[in-house]
Amino acid sequence: MEASWLSIIPFLVVIPIAIYTKEVLPGLIAGLLVGCYILSPSFIGGMQTFLLYVVQALIDENNIKIVVFLYSFAGLVGMIKETGGIKGFVEKAAEKITTKKQALTITYVSTIGTFIAPTFRFVTITPIMKALLKKVPMSTKELGFVIESTATPLIVLIPVATAFVGYMVSVIQISVENVGGQFEPYSLFIQSIPFNFFAITIILVGIYLSFFHKSHTDAPTQIEGDPEEDWHECHPAVSKELPTKPWNLIVPIILVIGLTLFLTWWDGAVKGFTFFEAFINANVLQAMVVALLITVFFTLAFYLFQKFTLSGLINSFISGGNDLMSVIVLLSVVWGLSSVTDDLGFTGFVTAHTNWIPTNFITPLMFAFGALISYFIGSAWGTWGILMPLGISLSIAGDVSLPLIIGAVFASGSFGAFASPLSDDTNTIAKILGLSVMDYARFKLKPALIAAGITVILYTGVSFLM
Repeated sequence: MEASWLSIIPFLVVIPIAIYTKEVLPGLIAGLLVGCYILSPSFIGGMQTFLLYVVQALIDENNIKIVVFLYSFAGLVGMIKETGGIKGFVEKAAEKITTKKQALTITYVSTIGTFIAPTFRFVTITPIMKALLKKVPMSTKELGFVIESTATPLIVLIPVATAFVGYMVSVIQISVENVGGQFEPYSLFIQSIPFNFFAITIILVGIYLSFFHKSHTDAPTQIEGDPEEDWHECHPAVSKELPTKPWNLIVPIILVIGLTLFLTWWDGAVKGFTFFEAFINANVLQAMVVALLITVFFTLAFYLFQKFTLSGLINSFISGGNDLMSVIVLLSVVWGLSSVTDDLGFTGFVTAHTNWIPTNFITPLMFAFGALISYFIGSAWGTWGILMPLGISLSIAGDVSLPLIIGAVFASGSFGAFASPLSDDTNTIAKILGLSVMDYARFKLKPALIAAGITVILYTGVSFLM
């Protein structure tokens, strides 16, 4: 379809509805419906077109692989929880901590084994720290800030074996396809990691607060004489009823990381590439999915050998996978919305009508706009799905570095996940630490805004240099 102003209407629908409802999915569905009715302006025709775009998104080979990856990954985490892997890791780690320095050090070191997803990280390390608050001269809010700065901001920088990788690569892929690009999406993701300036900056702020900043509060985190809350009650994943088996966490993580790296190399090696070229030219998505499936089957056998019941393991796998069904639905709508706006000529419209924006300011403006949206909707994934097509179209139109603009879009979503009172990260950690969500969100907003300000400056500087 010829590029016209109609192509931007779906995005003009998505953003205000998402902000008003504080939910991403209703806005995306509304945007997709509007786009479908523009293409097929009749009641039946619009609904048929809506169904067509969703189905086409779900039957795409790479999209199916991403759905399998997300569901299987969440299912694996479900089995790890049920077999006491998280609880065992928490208890073993807690035995080794006696000082503030040790407590804060293990907060960072533990990312090696808990980087799968933010919630996974929270339920693993937060109960330990909560149990040791009397030994750690920090306020509970500062403690939450330090832990949260090593969750989403760190996980978005890790290129393998996280719940984020498949989704992030997918939104790059569909956006690149819409502009007719011939770029390898995983390679673009890797190249964009150094340009996620907000994630890097907020991690550095967290390190500063951890080791170089004296707490501003002298108030005890617990009142003397009060009974201490048992940390086993913080979250079902560390419940007293579960067994204590740290290796049930460690073995699957080592296996999935090792297999992903090996199969990525193998896929490139059989094509005749040298060792380092093999990683660059491999089908990484294929390697990640196969590595995960092997890990799931091996882990299932590993747990059965320990006398866990097959029915219990299957139920925990399905329960864990179902936890990400909302994300899979979100992703299918994002795919459909990207396709419908492409058919409406969105890329051509952006190219024809954004040449008035100075090239050097496209990236910082993209980050600032995305950060504002992500704060009000509280979703990194939703922000990435909404803005990645726009970001890549602007990159092509303004001849801006693709990895730079992709990094800025990911950074903007990272801001909302960290700073917004609506984000799952904020609400999960506030619940575990027994904090008021709004008080905790207000506490961390100032350092988040400082990091965002530094990020804007960095994007502006890099844009001039590049």
